[in-house]
Amino acid sequence: MDFRDDANLDASQVEDVGGSGGGGGGFPGGLVIGGGGIVSLIVMVAVLVLNSLGGGGDSRPVQQQPTSNLSQQCRTGKDADQSEKCRVVGVVNSIQDYWKGEVSGYRPAKTVLYSGGVRTACGAADSSVGPFYCPADQRVYLDLSFFDDLQSRFGAKGGPFSQAYVIAHEYGHHVQNLLGALEGGSSVATELQADCYAGVWTKNAVETGFYEKPFTETEIAEALDAAAAVGDDRIQQRTQGRVDPDSFTHGSSRQRVNAFQTGYASGRPSQCDPADLR
Repeated sequence: MDFRDDANLDASQVEDVGGSGGGGGGFPGGLVIGGGGIVSLIVMVAVLVLNSLGGGGDSRPVQQQPTSNLSQQCRTGKDADQSEKCRVVGVVNSIQDYWKGEVSGYRPAKTVLYSGGVRTACGAADSSVGPFYCPADQRVYLDLSFFDDLQSRFGAKGGPFSQAYVIAHEYGHHVQNLLGALEGGSSVATELQADCYAGVWTKNAVETGFYEKPFTETEIAEALDAAAAVGDDRIQQRTQGRVDPDSFTHGSSRQRVNAFQTGYASGRPSQCDPADLR
């Protein structure tokens, strides 16, 4: 995943709050949409985690002091090729550059990097929940240790583009939020559409000007492997020893892979109708 060396990064789209955010305890304040389909079998965060559906919570962003100045570290695509945090900045920049051209009135969403725990407008969380999107403050939350878990706990092969897939999936939820598509749909349909949106961005990423060339088949394989690793059936088999389709929250490995491939093959958000992704 080679960035253009002279690509200008906008580090203001990513905040690094380290371990300063606090955490634990779940999400008493409202609705959380989770991403990689991850650990949430237990805490149900990777899907629609609700402790109180109409419960509200403070919709204002929670103010947290960044612990590192990414604007000093992450200035160009060359930095993104050499630093994991700067790579996140580059991926986020490219994703949002694409979606601002597709969604009228697109509002950028910051990604918050944290370690251990974090406070959000949806409540407090810790790293066990995996990456997630909080509609109440329109932010993506990511503990980078998750990418190690993706390999060690969920059996994915890993790789830089598997990380890009996870981030693109979370921004798929932001797009859904802006379009008013988060309410009323089933959790599986919501998650599969986010996978499809991740595939759409992948197809169009080189046009954003951040990447040197289109992604290779090896890189696409990293994304497909990650999508399969966090399918509900694979997670349930690993954690429970059995598969219960009635309790799926994100979709099976096959469904998640197919959703990403649908978006990637078409390169058009219009092809990500949830009704066609089941």
